[in-house]
Amino acid sequence: MLQILVSIADQRLTLLDGGKVVLEYPVSTALNGAGEQKNSGCTPRGKHTVRAKIGAGQPENAVFIGRRFTGEIYSPELAEKFPNRDWILSRILWLSGLELGVNRLGNVDTMQRYIYIHGTPDSEPMNEPLSHGCIRMRNTDLIELFDRVPAGTEVTINS
Repeated sequence: MLQILVSIADQRLTLLDGGKVVLEYPVSTALNGAGEQKNSGCTPRGKHTVRAKIGAGQPENAVFIGRRFTGEIYSPELAEKFPNRDWILSRILWLSGLELGVNRLGNVDTMQRYIYIHGTPDSEPMNEPLSHGCIRMRNTDLIELFDRVPAGTEVTINS
């Protein structure tokens, strides 16, 4: 059984199969640290599930806004044109909390906060908390992970 573990302290994502490590990746979680509150800009902790997989078959560096492919492919020129965009690239694993009152429903609902595991420009550092709450990954790493995990995969995020 596949499971994803995210360590905020280590800025690492680990894919496990039956408890054994299959893959490990560097990530970037929230600049604001760990937290579950709506509008906090924090990465939520606890048990989650991959509720939806978005972007299958799109090219690497495909740009998403509102979970829809814009038709754009990220480039430094595009970044210069839109300097304030929070780039969501290549694929999206949309997370949903599994723990009522912790990361599900009310003001702590991970899915309503639009928390994803998603790709980011290669120019963005990994192993450093810099996101707005999501878990950012290198595009090639994310595509590899996306292709291996089904919707419904459990994701545990620890501080």
